[in-house]
Amino acid sequence: MSKTLLLEIGTEEIPAYAMPGIIAQLKENAEKTFAGLRIAFDSVKTMGTPRRVALIVEGLAEEQADLSKENRGPAVNIAFDADGKPTKAAEGFARGQKIAASELVVKDGYVYAMVHEAGAKTADLLSDTLKGLVDGLNFPNNMHWANLDYKFIRPLRWLVGLYGEDVVEFETAAVKSGRVSRGHRFLSEGDFEIASADAYEKTCEEQFIVVDHNKRRAIIRQQIEELAESKGGKAQIEEGLLEEVLYLVEYPTALCGTIDDKYLKLPAEAVITPMRDHQRYFPVLKDGKLMPLFITIRNGGKDFLDVVQHGNERVLRARLEDAQFFFDEDRKKSLEAHGDKLKTVVFQEGLGTIADKAVRLEALAGYIADELAVSAEDKKDAMRAAKLAKADLVTGMVCEFTELQGIMGREYAKLDGETAAVAQAIDEHYMPRFAGDAQPASVAGRIVSLADKIDNIVATFSRGLIPTGSQDPFALRRQALGMVNMLVEAKYHVSLSGLVAKAMELLKLADAEAQAKMQADVADFMKLRLKNVLSDAGIRYDVVDAVFVDVDDIYAVTVRAAAVAEAMKQEDIEAVVQAFNRAGNISRKADTAAEINAELFKDAAEGVLFDEFKLAKAKAENAVKAQDYAAAIVELSKLAAPIDGFFDSVMVMDKDEAVKNNRLALLKAVDGLISKVADFSKIVLA
Repeated sequence: MSKTLLLEIGTEEIPAYAMPGIIAQLKENAEKTFAGLRIAFDSVKTMGTPRRVALIVEGLAEEQADLSKENRGPAVNIAFDADGKPTKAAEGFARGQKIAASELVVKDGYVYAMVHEAGAKTADLLSDTLKGLVDGLNFPNNMHWANLDYKFIRPLRWLVGLYGEDVVEFETAAVKSGRVSRGHRFLSEGDFEIASADAYEKTCEEQFIVVDHNKRRAIIRQQIEELAESKGGKAQIEEGLLEEVLYLVEYPTALCGTIDDKYLKLPAEAVITPMRDHQRYFPVLKDGKLMPLFITIRNGGKDFLDVVQHGNERVLRARLEDAQFFFDEDRKKSLEAHGDKLKTVVFQEGLGTIADKAVRLEALAGYIADELAVSAEDKKDAMRAAKLAKADLVTGMVCEFTELQGIMGREYAKLDGETAAVAQAIDEHYMPRFAGDAQPASVAGRIVSLADKIDNIVATFSRGLIPTGSQDPFALRRQALGMVNMLVEAKYHVSLSGLVAKAMELLKLADAEAQAKMQADVADFMKLRLKNVLSDAGIRYDVVDAVFVDVDDIYAVTVRAAAVAEAMKQEDIEAVVQAFNRAGNISRKADTAAEINAELFKDAAEGVLFDEFKLAKAKAENAVKAQDYAAAIVELSKLAAPIDGFFDSVMVMDKDEAVKNNRLALLKAVDGLISKVADFSKIVLA
């Protein structure tokens, strides 16, 4: 037999950002707890609203499973004396196992206690179990209240524990469990009783609480979409905002408010940002353009929606009035003129101002444009965008709505008559702004974005602030990953060491030792990001290690990795790799600077390998130069048989020093050619 178990933890309103983690944590803890207690169950479900977190365990068995186990004791020669009688060691072990010494079993040179433990009734275990589940929750922040020595994310107000129809009694933080829960703050009559665990969700809904967050999410989405459609538009539903709103309400009702048409003359983002990020409203669009409407979610029913609508409109109007004021003030001078104020804003301690950074960005953009050999027009746009990229940071609009950095720069640049490419690049240079965000789409945008990110990384590293553990206050990992993805997606061949050197030059880092350390630190930092990108692309870890002999050209590394990974699927590749490794294993240990001299060849196999090497060298190097690593591997593979023939026919370490060094020189040349593609000694063969 089995029953449903309910645990409801009632609190004051929990912050929305913490709810998903709490719900997931309670589910995981419950599954582990009941598995550890040997209590079978069908399913575990967790749910939550701002004021409650609930656990429902369906099909929870009424008894633990019996436990039979063998517990090993002392060795036989210790457990029994010469006469075969149990020693004190055996008796003590048996007593600890709650059996007689005569019941011990001899096996494999040891004595064992065969213990059978009958399962207890589940109802007898639930009090401690539910208390442990409540007390065992961890939170990003905790509160103390009253005079209690107890921590929780918000003060506990009630607890419900039901196993079937029976109350599971326990107490924590001076709150005793029962069957009484609390309804919606405004719509319900207050406290209500839950007859059984199975009736929980239905009973909550009768008290205007949609406790299942997945059901509540679907309701909210449907209401928003239907309301927007009824107004002739389409709601812009950002998943992050939907997730936040989800945990702000217990009984959602969507309502539509209006925006004064005059505010639609502002850039769309200047209206959407305060609407979405500050008021948690959903904008409504038609044909991609903002409509004078917004949708918000009320924590309540449909009564007096006009009053609620009016209140929300007033609050938003004040926000938009601020935006209008800042926009008008900002437009009293050009974006470039705003840039003069950057001289008063410190970039980082000891690294000058944002104005100094803007100068570096312009120079870096020019350098990167030359390295990529882009058109003169793209270079001009990139350098102009780099000069203006940070100017909007000191505008009133961005100071008030920081989320608009880059976006307002783009809009102000358009209004100033800058080219569309310059305006777009100003916005794009911050991309990707967050995980999953798009990469810059324009050439100028990519150039300025690369310049900004490498300057941030090198400048911050120069202060010794290299991210460690989970600490990354300047979001350098995200920026480095953005660089890697950008170079790969755009198929840009650019030298990482060259970028770092140019950034150090502009930062005036002249110390040779510091420069060498910077190059090593940045390379290691980028390697980790690149390794993650290759791993996400399904590249084997040993292939990644093999192509990491040189990561200066990040895009080239990914191309080499893909070629080697594909080559490793071939049937005869293991023999090829083994041949490559035979050449490398001996030649890399040798210390010789000898040149290959064909006149010193004593065996035909030496000449065969040398001739095949010369043929492969020309073709493989041309393929590598053309970034056609698949073709290079095909040419290199032709060396496998001559390498094996060489080792089968000659002794490398010949007594004649000149012959020995000549053979080592030949192998070094072969290994050096192969290494232009990968270090195949890193490949793990089956």
